[in-house]
Amino acid sequence: MADFDSNPFADPEFNNPFKDPSVTQVTRNPPPALEEYNPFTDGRTETAAAQAELLRRQEELEQKAAELDRREREMKNLSYDPRKNNWPPLPERCPVGPCFYQDLSVDIPVEFQKTVKMLYYLWMFHAVTLLVNIIGCLAWFCVDSYRGVDFGLAILWFLLFTPCSFICWYRPLYKAFRSDSSFSFFLFFFVFICQFAVHVLQSVGIPQWGNCGWISALTALNRSIPVGVLMMIVAAAFTGSAVVSLIMFKKVHGMYRTTGASFEKAQQEFATGVMSNKTVQTAAANAASTAARGAFKGNQI
Repeated sequence: MADFDSNPFADPEFNNPFKDPSVTQVTRNPPPALEEYNPFTDGRTETAAAQAELLRRQEELEQKAAELDRREREMKNLSYDPRKNNWPPLPERCPVGPCFYQDLSVDIPVEFQKTVKMLYYLWMFHAVTLLVNIIGCLAWFCVDSYRGVDFGLAILWFLLFTPCSFICWYRPLYKAFRSDSSFSFFLFFFVFICQFAVHVLQSVGIPQWGNCGWISALTALNRSIPVGVLMMIVAAAFTGSAVVSLIMFKKVHGMYRTTGASFEKAQQEFATGVMSNKTVQTAAANAASTAARGAFKGNQI
């Protein structure tokens, strides 16, 4: 048996012509096997996750529906009416309750809420001006005993114009934007232009008319400077009401032209409202019955 140490040519590594003894061989491990993709298993997993999500959302919706149903039952038990009159805001102990329902955020579209709110503030400003007008006329009456008529008329204008302006032009405007009513628009325009004329007369201040306008204020300066200054402030408030009223009139008229309202629609709404009125229906039925009885008796004769 040959000795490899003594015979180097007997080493098979030495006889390998492709073997470079100066290069150290590096043993490479095979790459890890990739996880095999199973489309059936992964599809079932995604379907199960989607079904679980749908079940969770369904449970949430059922819980919300149950909560809404519970609140509705509570509201019915408490006899709560969401459209209950809430204006004017009066205390519960007051013997007279609210007369109107008003909620701008619910009844009025978003694009018209600012305009309606500004007109509401204009009405409040005019009411406060009429109240201050009473104080001015009282002060004038204190320095001039011949001004009792102005003081009495100032009280009358406050008691008359404050509720009438709210009912005759603000409420029609509110209804016009709430239900897009052409008839309410025309009613607002007619009354509001009359209101503007009243503002002008109040700002002028003709004596014996019960208004602290410019003429009355300048006349009162001859009697008392403090009273004259107070009346000039009231006159400025009346003038401001007239100017703002004219601006708001033009603004509402511009909005009215974009709503599609017309005079023909106003006539149709008026006719429909009149015919649907129970009083008118009863009167028409009574008139028809009377006419039928008269015709029947005439035929018998």
